[in-house]
Amino acid sequence: MKMDLHILTLHLNGEQDVVLARQRARQIAQMTGFAPQDQTRIATAVSEIARNAFRYGAGGSVEFAIAGLEPPQLLLVTVIDQGGGIADLQSVLEGRYRSSTGMGMGLIGSRRLMDQCDIDTSPRGTRVVLKKLLPEGAPPVTAAILVAMGARLAAKPIHGTFDEVLQQNRELLRALGEMRQQHDELLRLTNELEDTNRGVVALYAELDETANHLRRADEMKSRFLSNMSHEFRTPLSSIRALAKLLLSHVDGPLTPDQETQVGFINKGAEDLAALVDDLLDLAKIETGKVEVLPAEFTVADLFSALRGMLRPLLVTDTVELVFDEALHLPQLYTDEAKVSQILRNFISNALKFTKLGEIRVTAALAADDPLLIEFTVSDTGIGIAQDHQDLIFEEFTQIQSDMQKSVKGTGLGLPLCKKLAELLGGSIALHSEPGRGSVFTARLPLRFAQPADHGRPEAAVAAPATVVDPLRLPILIVEDEPPTRLLYENYLRGTIYQSVAASSLREAREVLARMAPRAIVLDILLPGEDAWNWLARFKSEIKQKHIPVIVATRVEDARKGLALGADAYFVKPLEREDLIATLNSLVLAQPGAAGEMR
Repeated sequence: MKMDLHILTLHLNGEQDVVLARQRARQIAQMTGFAPQDQTRIATAVSEIARNAFRYGAGGSVEFAIAGLEPPQLLLVTVIDQGGGIADLQSVLEGRYRSSTGMGMGLIGSRRLMDQCDIDTSPRGTRVVLKKLLPEGAPPVTAAILVAMGARLAAKPIHGTFDEVLQQNRELLRALGEMRQQHDELLRLTNELEDTNRGVVALYAELDETANHLRRADEMKSRFLSNMSHEFRTPLSSIRALAKLLLSHVDGPLTPDQETQVGFINKGAEDLAALVDDLLDLAKIETGKVEVLPAEFTVADLFSALRGMLRPLLVTDTVELVFDEALHLPQLYTDEAKVSQILRNFISNALKFTKLGEIRVTAALAADDPLLIEFTVSDTGIGIAQDHQDLIFEEFTQIQSDMQKSVKGTGLGLPLCKKLAELLGGSIALHSEPGRGSVFTARLPLRFAQPADHGRPEAAVAAPATVVDPLRLPILIVEDEPPTRLLYENYLRGTIYQSVAASSLREAREVLARMAPRAIVLDILLPGEDAWNWLARFKSEIKQKHIPVIVATRVEDARKGLALGADAYFVKPLEREDLIATLNSLVLAQPGAAGEMR
């Protein structure tokens, strides 16, 4: 493991050395790229801890160093004394300690000025490590730069106490001036915000009124469709029954022309009945009256039922309907009837627009998420142009083509499939090229989520992972790569630990708000937020710094990770034996971690 890049060590033998520590802290902060405000914060924090070490700890030393190989690097300031330690340290850090001399207040203030502050105290002395991440965009500090920095520091004059007081006064005046500017800017922004708020309130009132109109119109439409569908069903049933009665010649024979005409009547009534059924299904979904009835079933059984149901629709030998084997897939827990309805519509459409070739139905776990299943219906039909691919999912929309004249449809099948898939927590996708065929895909959760998560596939995926077994210890896995998350989950299977997955730091915060994991496995290379900064903030909080953090990443910078508070650091790939052994050493030693490896 690489050591820190050492900058400077000062010994605290007198008041002048405390002043010198403040000066050097400001100068080093300036040389490493910190802004003037941060330079003052660092100098103040170092001055307070150095003063405590000299006054209460019988002197000591101040060491400045840089941790980390690549940006963002870390400025480390270590203050060591030979005093008798800090009594009631926890009370001091929580602000409950009261001292007539003011002892403890500088410690609390210094912790707030820096990113992290580690304190190790005993009757033999106290060691305080102040940590501050170098600002974004600051050039990396190398050994060569440190040599030049040391020469510059040696060349700088040492100011006395009076000069340092003047410098502090200048910093205070600058800070007061900046605060005054911020105060004036805040007043201006407050006035603008009040004006904006008044406009927003008026706009919201208009939007609420418009939304109410739209809601009422949508409810009236759904109610009309539902009522119309029910009203149409009775006369349609009568027409179909009478037509079949006439075609059965119960009341006497029909002439050939009469039989043809009655056949047209019956066919028209059947088409209209199908349209009414689709309208009623859409109206029920929109009004929230469709009940999802999840149950366990296998894809193989579903395909077997569809094969027998749809084979009669093959009226030509030039098209083959193929169902791929699905014996290796896990059981599903969702509404089988609705999944079947989605696939029937896909296959029916494919049969209508495929003259030659095959229609293939497949099922497989999603490549990017093993908790999703993808049902795919591909054909070798006429295909759909890119400009029309969004239109076919709109109600009553049909794309004009040469084959459209010979096939009949309501324009409701695909919109109904989309709504049913969303109802089950999934989605619909289409890939098509004119003349080469189409591929319709339904992505659905393996297990149906609770009603509150309807229409949110990510909630349906995450729900099973957040149900923690009370007999196991939850381990939060913060990893954006699904294969790696699955790998860690397999590592922990059969142990006392249970994986709780998060693909981003935002999701990790949501998990931490609901539960307290016994440890965290953290990848540094996450999209969006900087994981280094998140680790520093997480480990600086008293309430959660006891939670072990195991960094597993491709970045080879263990020194910086451990300096920021990581309890262990691994460069990927992390092996199962290393993960389990590390968890055993970090987690089972915590209070309440009863139990052994199973």
